[in-house]
Amino acid sequence: MSDPIWPRGVSAPAARALAAAGYRSLEQLAGVRERELLALHGMGPKAIRVLREALVAQGLDFG
Repeated sequence: MSDPIWPRGVSAPAARALAAAGYRSLEQLAGVRERELLALHGMGPKAIRVLREALVAQGLDFG
């Protein structure tokens, strides 16, 4: 079960990876480099795509 703070489509392992790295909101990911997130255990390309789409919808983007 994914954490409800993350967009639908972010897997539970990806949500746990984000939480373990200290990320608690989508806005905190703005400016973070995608390769930093991909280095987290449990984070994959699909989660990055879903998160990028959610960021862009809010006028934000990765670094």
